[in-house]
Order: sequence, then structure tokens, then C-alpha cells
Amino acid sequence: MPKKIFMVSLGCPKNLVDSELMLGSLTKSGYEVCESPEEAAVIVVNTCGFIKSAVEEAIDEILALSSLKENQPSLTLVVTGCLVQRYGDELKESLPEVDLFIGTDGFVDLPIRLLELEKGVPVKIDLAKTPSFLMDSSQNRQVSTPSHRAYLKISEGCSNNCSYCLIPSLRGRQRSRSLDDLIVEAGELEKLGVKELTLVGQDVTAYGVDFGKKGARLTDLLAGLLDNTSIPWLRMLYLYPNRISEALLELMAMNPRLLPYFDIPLQHASDRILSSMNRPYRQKDIVDLLKRIRTVMPQAAIRSTFIVGFPGEKEEDVAQLENFLAEYRLDNVGVFAYSNEDGCAAAAFPDHCPEEIKEERRQRIMALQKDISWQHNKNRIGRLEKVIVEGVSPETDLLLEGRTYYQAPEIDGCVYINSGTFNPGDIVELQITEAHPYDLVGEVVD
Repeated sequence: MPKKIFMVSLGCPKNLVDSELMLGSLTKSGYEVCESPEEAAVIVVNTCGFIKSAVEEAIDEILALSSLKENQPSLTLVVTGCLVQRYGDELKESLPEVDLFIGTDGFVDLPIRLLELEKGVPVKIDLAKTPSFLMDSSQNRQVSTPSHRAYLKISEGCSNNCSYCLIPSLRGRQRSRSLDDLIVEAGELEKLGVKELTLVGQDVTAYGVDFGKKGARLTDLLAGLLDNTSIPWLRMLYLYPNRISEALLELMAMNPRLLPYFDIPLQHASDRILSSMNRPYRQKDIVDLLKRIRTVMPQAAIRSTFIVGFPGEKEEDVAQLENFLAEYRLDNVGVFAYSNEDGCAAAAFPDHCPEEIKEERRQRIMALQKDISWQHNKNRIGRLEKVIVEGVSPETDLLLEGRTYYQAPEIDGCVYINSGTFNPGDIVELQITEAHPYDLVGEVVD
């Protein structure tokens, strides 16, 4: 009888792909995935350890699941991912309930490590000093997203060295997968029924930079995906501002399968703060980029994230951010209070903001953006929009739910569908009839 395994995947879509690789290697080795932790013989928690809130979420999840050992002493608890890579031996001491820790390398060898545990081999922690893992299409992957959409992880690591970010130390430097291998995987995902493929990496626009001058770049990869698959929606997340080239914009403008959706983490609009963050652009560069995008693709949706409360941030810096958002009116925005993380350069900067000031600024910016997003949505009332159907809404089984090209899965809002009968993955044309700050309502037009 196969052993049952329960997986918890925390953090970003990139982490989810790692979880899917673990599930693939485990099921290939004879394990069976179950729906509840109470059924499992093995529980795996794949963690994020990027910022304090993610660390706290991971620890809470681990402790909650470890309590199951009281009634099931034979239960094996495994913790993997960025939290382990960041804290290593500290976790081994503070969480004796955990049977095995694996960092950001070695997780695809989990079945071997579990077998070693059964045999009594002491492998409490598996931690690479310099992360070097890079997935490829030959590895088993059990896709856990709905069958009509999936993520394509095109690279690993990051070489940008922003002053507030731990990713290079947790994931290593930029490593791109080969273009041919990515096309193979995209083809396999298309065979599974994927209609929306989202390219992810720590910096998607840096794809191929590590190959050297003659290597493939992001535009080559996109052209290859267009030529070798028929997937109707191709989306990109995590576009670094100063690497969005004219060639990329032109390719997107010419190919409707490349969704005109730009997820660009700008982080701030004050030159002084951007410099302190070690971001290689200034507000003028951001404005020039937005104008270029909107000139080439007037229908483009632009999403960004910003950090408030960065060390040294003053009210005039926040005012610059408010003025920028009010003038350039991005479609979707996420705002985060700066999280001070040991090991980052910014941790040693002077003039840290009190937590209450960070939160006040975050709420203020979010309130401003809520009004902007709502106005964008009001302007969409009456439009015909293509919507990919997700299925029955979690809010009520009386409505279906879907997304337009300007709504990325698990990130942005949705469209509630109040007429018609569709299947998940159908791409249908709806008329927008109602607007809310982040969501829309649409119906079939006769």
C-alpha cells in the first residue's frame, strides 16, 4: 500500500513549481498525494523565508502540523525551501519536531532522503552552501494548478543585488534554463490542457543574460513559444524595469497571444530611495518606460509593487510616490511595508522608520490606489472583454468566475460571470456590466 503524502506550498509561484517537482518525484517513487494532513504518513512544508511575515507564516504552519505527531508518532515532517536555506542549523535546534530539513537545492532527491530516514541514516539537514539547482523538463512535475493554467519557471536565482533583498543568498545567482528545454516543457504543459502559461523567474527580463552575448534572450524564448505551441494566453511576471527593451515591446504588440500585461516591480518613485535600494533606474526612466509601453500598446495593463518605510524614507519621498501614482495611474498595485532582514545591506542603514509609520504610509498609498483601480474598472463598463473561465466562484456557487488579460491568477482581481454555462479553461467574450475596486461583473451578450 503506497504511503500518503501531504504538501503545503507557501510563498510565490516560483516556489509552487518547486513543490510540484517534489510531488512529481514522490509520486514517481510510489507515494500517493492525499487531501488532508491527518491522512498522511509524510507531510512536506515548502517554505518562503524572504521577509519576516513569510518566516512567521512558515513557523506557524510547521508548528500546527507538528502537533499531529501527538496522535501519530510515526508521522514524518519535512521542511524545505528558503526558510531552511536562510536559517539552517538554527531551525534544527529550535524545531526538533521536524525530521528533515532541505534547503533550496536537493529537494528533488526527497524520496532518497526519506528512504535514508527509514533506514536510520542521520540526514537531519541537507543544505547547499551555494545554491546551484536548475530544473529541466526531464524531471517529473505534478502540476497542482487548475488544468487550464500553469507556470513555466524559466530561470533560477538573481544577480540584481537590491539592498533590501535576500534572494541572491537564498537562491544563488541568475541561472537560465535552455530555450530548447523550456519549449519542450511548454509543449508538455499544452498537452495537459494548459490555455494560460505564465513565465516566472526572479527576474524574467534577465533570461539568458548569463548565456553571454550570443545566447538566447527573452524575445527569443517568446518567439520559440509562439512558433512551437498553440497556447492562447502567454503571460509574464516579474519584469525588471530597465530590461524591457523595444524589441520586447514590438514582439508583444505584434502577437496577441503575448498578453499586454506588464508586472513591473518598481519599488518606489523617489530617486533618493531608489538609489538607496540599489535599483539601477530613476523616476525619469520609469516615466519614459510607461510612456513607451502606452504608446506601443495603449491597451496595456501595468501592475507594480512598492515598498514604503524604507530606511531614510521621509514624507517628501512618500509624497513623490503619491504624486507619481496619481499622475500615471497604474492598473494594479501592491504596497508593502519595508521588512528589515538581517543579511541585507539595508539592515545596516540609518534612520529606520517606526512600524506604525510604515503601516500608516502603506494604508495611505493603498487607499489612493484603490480609487485609481476603481476608476479604471468603471471605465471598463460596457466593454467586450475576453475572459478565461476559472470555474465556480468561491464566493457563491451561483456565479462562475474568470479573469481578463489584465488580471493575473492569484494576484489581481476577477470577473464574476452572471450568465452562461462554461467550463474551466474556456475563453469567452463577455460584456462588463458592473465595476468594483478590484473585481468586475460580466455577462454573455446575445
